[in-house]
Amino acid sequence: MHVGLVVYGDIGTTTGGFLYDRKLAAELRSAGHRVSVVSLPWRDYHRALAENFDPRVRRRRRRKLRGFDLLVEDELCHPSLLWCNPTIDAPIAAVVHHLRASEPHSAWRKPVYRAVERRYLRTTDAALYASEATRQASEALAGPRPATVARPAGDRFNPEITPEAIAARADRSPFRIVFVGSLVPRKGLHVLLDGLVQVSGNWHLTVIGSEADADYAEKVRRQARNLDIAKSVRFEGRLPDATLADRLAESHLLAVPSSYEGYGIVYLEGMAFGLPALATAAGGASELVTHGEDGFLVPPESPEAVAEAVETLLRDRNRLETAGLAARRRFERHPGWDESMATARRFLESVARKSAPEEAPA
Repeated sequence: MHVGLVVYGDIGTTTGGFLYDRKLAAELRSAGHRVSVVSLPWRDYHRALAENFDPRVRRRRRRKLRGFDLLVEDELCHPSLLWCNPTIDAPIAAVVHHLRASEPHSAWRKPVYRAVERRYLRTTDAALYASEATRQASEALAGPRPATVARPAGDRFNPEITPEAIAARADRSPFRIVFVGSLVPRKGLHVLLDGLVQVSGNWHLTVIGSEADADYAEKVRRQARNLDIAKSVRFEGRLPDATLADRLAESHLLAVPSSYEGYGIVYLEGMAFGLPALATAAGGASELVTHGEDGFLVPPESPEAVAEAVETLLRDRNRLETAGLAARRRFERHPGWDESMATARRFLESVARKSAPEEAPA
């Protein structure tokens, strides 16, 4: 079959959602299907919505989306697809990493996002979810539809690290914390900084990720200076995979206290190196992190809880070692991309056949 895979911008973008889309395209191609990437231009949310009212844009977009046996749309693109989807003859499956409406927003924005995403989801025939949490949120918003959960894998690096190496690292100083994620408010770097200023002792934070929001990036740099912790914080920007792997290997804790994550591949990638994960209880991270065992699940926007979790591991290196070993075991138990994407492919094939898709195993 000929599959149209709809994404914003460059599918080679190095974030978890785009990695998922690339893995899905590779799996479909390996099964003999033809996959064409349909790239839509990045727009701010309101401009993307406004383009639906431009007849010229609608005509161009319909031409790009026609001629496929199946359209697979990254749900991130939903504001650009609202009025096009009802004109498409092929079955449409949405790949839902997480809902924009699930993120924290101002009182007037959240109802708008909910209404738009509800309308979009109801233009699709099926859904492929990255987590059970996202599935539940989507079905609560727009009702059930043929769907399956195919969780991301965390074997991007798959390092060879022994229990002895994890144990030896636990005793080293300083206590090294690594943040990996785009510098945007949702990822919670500002919360991490407010928490770390409350932590006494010899710690160091490495911040890795693209400055997707330049204003926010400058804000957190200024925050580190104002809190008088700038000497303990290093901003490294986006790094090549090999360098990123080195940073993870030398760290003790992966801390990304996002206000919301649909799943959070980065936590699993850190666990591959034996790093306990500091995440929040909002969204799908709880499907990966067991609080107090292989990491900590803290309330969103709670610097105090962040500080307590960091203090626990910094002060008790035996517990750090135990948590690191548990994190590595959690990674080893998790399905790899081959298994996850095979589940996704079989489901999409059933959608394309226009048969009633059976629930694939999550």
